[in-house]
Parts: sequence; structure tokens; C-alpha cells
Amino acid sequence: MTRKQINIIEFQSKIQRPLILDGAIGSLLQQRNAKMSENLWSSFANIVNPEKVIEIHKEYINAGADIITTNTFRTNPIAYNQAELGISNTEFVKASVDLAIDAIDGNENIFLAGSNPPAEDSYQEFRKATQNQIEANHRKHINMLWNSGVDFILNETQSHFDEIKIICEHCSKNNIPFIVSLFVTNEGKILSGEKLGEIIEFVGNFNPIAVGINCVTPQTFTKIISEIRSPKRWGFYLNCGSGNYTDTKIFEGVTPADYLTIIKNNYVNNPFFIGTCCGSTPAHTLAIKEYLIGKN
Repeated sequence: MTRKQINIIEFQSKIQRPLILDGAIGSLLQQRNAKMSENLWSSFANIVNPEKVIEIHKEYINAGADIITTNTFRTNPIAYNQAELGISNTEFVKASVDLAIDAIDGNENIFLAGSNPPAEDSYQEFRKATQNQIEANHRKHINMLWNSGVDFILNETQSHFDEIKIICEHCSKNNIPFIVSLFVTNEGKILSGEKLGEIIEFVGNFNPIAVGINCVTPQTFTKIISEIRSPKRWGFYLNCGSGNYTDTKIFEGVTPADYLTIIKNNYVNNPFFIGTCCGSTPAHTLAIKEYLIGKN
């Protein structure tokens, strides 16, 4: 896959509406009984149930997504090194990205985001990995995703300042387009303690495509929305699941209609992109698309 000639920022300006990011992959794979792994989570399905992954990518494309996200939330080296796959980490990432490339099937109007997760668990305040391991993890994973053909790196659910700093510096230094999307507490802070506004200002210094908020509940998002009006480009994709973040199986807790209410309340802030996170389905994507097309 050759990377697109058109810049994603130019593309968004041309269509004059927020870009539509796809929705959950992991929770859908769980619901469809794909094989999971304790360490690799839903990325294990890229090897054992690739047809299910391609099917979900295509469903989001057909629902109207402008951006498809690779199912690589746990293909990063720290997660990979705890599993035995019989293939190299590079091969694992490449095979995972190829599934999304196959689903896009040359459509020039669809951008491919390479998902780069936190080094360890998304909601883990205290980590076991050393600083050197964390740094190597992000650099290697970002490089593997980029070399596999993604259009940009979507650094998702990031909530530790040291990891955010590593990501920003590495992507900026190597001219890799990127988004940093943050997980924030009800107090408006990331897990390492810094305030949301401070992190947004820091990330903005590295000229990202955008700064995002993801996997927070609509209730939390409503509380912190005032803090995210400063970025030049921003976006959100919220948790639509029922129950707790740590539930082993995630189901829809926020309907497409309810999610549209959230979008309508925050559209005034001119988001660069809008999507959904855990618990969502292509029905959410379709609802977003129909609403945005109706506004134009």
C-alpha cells in the first residue's frame, strides 16, 4: 500500500466536516466469539480469526468511516514479548495492518490509522516496565506500524506523561504524522497526575494532526469538555460500553441516538474528528455519518 498523496488535514478541510473515525473492534470481536489472548487481547484474532477482523473493518467502511484503525492495540513489544506466537513481532504487526489494508481495498477516501496503545494496561496507574523498556516499546511499535503502511499513528488511551513525551518526540523527529488521544479521569487529569490542559499544550508543540480524548464515559467527557477547546485540531471517541472498564466482555451501553446527543452538544467546538470507542458498533458510525452529512 502506498501512502496517500493528499494530506489528511487538507482532506478534512476539503470535505468541510469532521472526519469519521471507526468504532470498537475488540468488544465486537469478543461478542462474535473470536479467540482472545490474556496478553494480546483482541489482536490475537489477527492471527487466528483474520476473517472476522476484515469483516469488522469492512462494516465500518460501509457505515461511512473516513478512518479505519488497525487492530493493533496489543501488538506492541511489551505485550508481544509475553506471548508465544511463533512469528516475529514485525511479522505480527505487518499481518495485522495488512488486514485493514485488504478491507480498504485501495479506496483513496479512507485513511488508515495505526493504533499504538499504552505500554501496559490502559487504566494502569503504576507500571512494571522500566523506562528503557517503555521507550523502546513505543519507538519500535510506531516504526513497525509506519513501515507496514499506515497513514498516521493513532496513539490511543495515553495517560502517562513520560509515554506521551516519548511518542511526540519520536514521531516529530522522524516526520511521522500522529494523533495523541488521551484517557482522562473525572478530575480532568491523566493517570500520571498532570492536568488535561497542560498535556494538550505540550502535545501541541509537536504539531500533531490532532489531540483527542478517548475511552472516557460521556459523563466524564461532559465534565472536562471546557479543557479541550484550546487545540487547533481536536477530536473524541467515547466509551459506549456498559459496566466497568475492566469487564471481560463489553456490550453497548450508549445507543447511537444517545451518542448523537453528545455530538450535537459539542459540535460547536468544531472537532476535527469524531468516532466511538469500546462497546460501539457500525450502527454508531452510520448514525454519525447521517448526522454530519445532513448538516452539510
